[in-house]
Amino acid sequence: MSQLTVFLARLLGLFTVLIIGAMLLRGSVMVDAALANQPVMLTYGMISLALGLAMVLGHNIWSGGALPVVVTLVGWLILAKGLALLLVPPEAMTRFYSHMQYRENFNFYLLPSLVIGLYLTWAGFTERPR
Repeated sequence: MSQLTVFLARLLGLFTVLIIGAMLLRGSVMVDAALANQPVMLTYGMISLALGLAMVLGHNIWSGGALPVVVTLVGWLILAKGLALLLVPPEAMTRFYSHMQYRENFNFYLLPSLVIGLYLTWAGFTERPR
């Protein structure tokens, strides 16, 4: 496994697990506060776009096992999220979260991210870089 793949798996995995842990402790308050603040959402979108582009340009590997593919998919998802945050009007984003019943199902929506984060952390620290 390449050193970059292992590094990104460790970084993304630990980051995701820690953020999900913080969100579980603080509840949906963090998301509600961010959605209500348009400059924060714009900044969040720009940072996500930059990180997603960096991931896609630096690690666009679609073979070699599950770990490099999952790292690549996470990069593409970060890029897509950044584009969505920049292009979708805030009112539409708020309606979308309301339609999803995000507050009521907050823990349920965090579960896929937590599973991916745990997988990346486990695989990143058990895989040997070459």
